[in-house]
Amino acid sequence: MSKNTVFTYKKASFVGSIILVLFLSGCQAANGEPIDPDTAGFFDRYFVLTFSSVIKGVANFFHGNYGLSIVLVTILIRLALMPLMLKQTKGSYQTREKMAIMKPELDDLKEKYKEKKDSESQRKMQQEMMELYKKHNFNPMTSIGCLPMLIQFPILIGFYYAIRSTPEIASHSFLWFNLGQSDLIMPFIAAAIYFFQFKATQIGLDAQQRKQMAIMGLISPLMIGFISFNAPAALPLYWAVGGTFLIFQQVLSKKLYQQKPSTITTEPIKN
Repeated sequence: MSKNTVFTYKKASFVGSIILVLFLSGCQAANGEPIDPDTAGFFDRYFVLTFSSVIKGVANFFHGNYGLSIVLVTILIRLALMPLMLKQTKGSYQTREKMAIMKPELDDLKEKYKEKKDSESQRKMQQEMMELYKKHNFNPMTSIGCLPMLIQFPILIGFYYAIRSTPEIASHSFLWFNLGQSDLIMPFIAAAIYFFQFKATQIGLDAQQRKQMAIMGLISPLMIGFISFNAPAALPLYWAVGGTFLIFQQVLSKKLYQQKPSTITTEPIKN
C-alpha cells in the first residue's frame, strides 16, 4: 500500500461511474419498449417495473407532469443512496489521514530497502509494512470499500431503464423540450454538469493527482453528451439532475469530513 491509496480509491470510484455510463449506453435490452410483466425477468420485474410504477405514480400526483416526476424521483433515489455514499467518502478521508500519519515511517521503510531488490529483502519489507499497518490499526483491504458503489449500480440502472421503457414519458413535454425526443440543449447541460461534478471530486487532491485524472475527467461528460444527442431528452434530464445532486453531495462530504493537514493528529485513528 503506497501513499496513493486514497487517490486510487477516488480513481476507482470515478472509473466506476464511467463504467456505469458505458454499460447504460451499450446495453439496449429495453430498447425503449414497454416490459411485459408476465415475461419479465427478475431485474425487470423488481427494479425496472417498480421504478416505472413510481414514475407514473408521482407524475399522476402532479397532473401528468412526467418531467417533474423524473426530477423528484431522481432526487429521492440520490437522497436514499447518500448515507452510503457519505460513509464511503468518510472512509476515504479517514484512510488519507491514516496514510498521512504513517507517511514518515513508510518513507523511512522505503528508503531502508531502496537498494535491496532481492526477494528476501522485499519479503522483509512487506512484513515490516504489515507490522506498521497493524501498529496504526490500518487495514488496506477494508479501507478501499466498494460496497456502496456496487449497491447503487442496480438501482441506477433500473431507474435508467424505467425511463426508457415507460411509454407515457415519450408523449409529454417538460420545460422547452419533449421528453420522448432528442434535444440539442440538454446534452450540453448534462455534459457540463458532469464536468463540474468531476471538478468537485478534485477538491483536496494535489497537482499530480489532478493531472493524472485529467483525461478521465473528460471521458464521462463526453460520453454522457454523446449518448444524450441520440437519446430521448428524458435521459439527459435524469443525468443533469443526478449530476447536480452529486456536486452538492461532494461539497457536503468535504465540509463534513475533509480536514486540513494541520488538524490531523499524530495518534492512530481507531476504526
